[in-house]
Amino acid sequence: MKTVLSSHQVALSIKRLAHQILENHIQLQDTVLIGLQPRGIFLSDKIVDEIKSIINPSLVSYGKLDITFYRDDIHKQIHHANQTDIPFSIDNKKVVLIDDVLWTGRTIRAALDALLDFGRPKKVELCVLIDRRFSREYPIQADYVGREIDTFPNQKVMVYLNNTVKEECVELWES
Repeated sequence: MKTVLSSHQVALSIKRLAHQILENHIQLQDTVLIGLQPRGIFLSDKIVDEIKSIINPSLVSYGKLDITFYRDDIHKQIHHANQTDIPFSIDNKKVVLIDDVLWTGRTIRAALDALLDFGRPKKVELCVLIDRRFSREYPIQADYVGREIDTFPNQKVMVYLNNTVKEECVELWES
């Protein structure tokens, strides 16, 4: 096991990602933030809280998207679906999708499919805490990245946010 981001580094990365989003989307005008269920929600909640501490919270449109039934590996056993909560239109909006780890790109591909059920966005950007650069199966890249890491397929990235067992951190485990 190797620590990729300590608790302090996670906090700094979240703060930086929030600021980068605001730099590109002043006052979030025509921009919505959408966290991906299940694990991206822990990160998106923290980024949204940080953004709300900087600008008027009423300017923040924040939703949560479940992609369970849009995945191409749906044939694997699914224990339960999560809740989608997008209480606003995404038509002609700039959408920032937020997830914890970008690896093969399959989750984001599924998210793009699911997003189209809610409208046609003007633009879609991606924000991730960890980008596992060299295992992409789809031509997808993040616009906002906390940390890029090089991994082997047998390694697993563990993101601990809002965890009661362990302090917030990101670790790399060997399988």
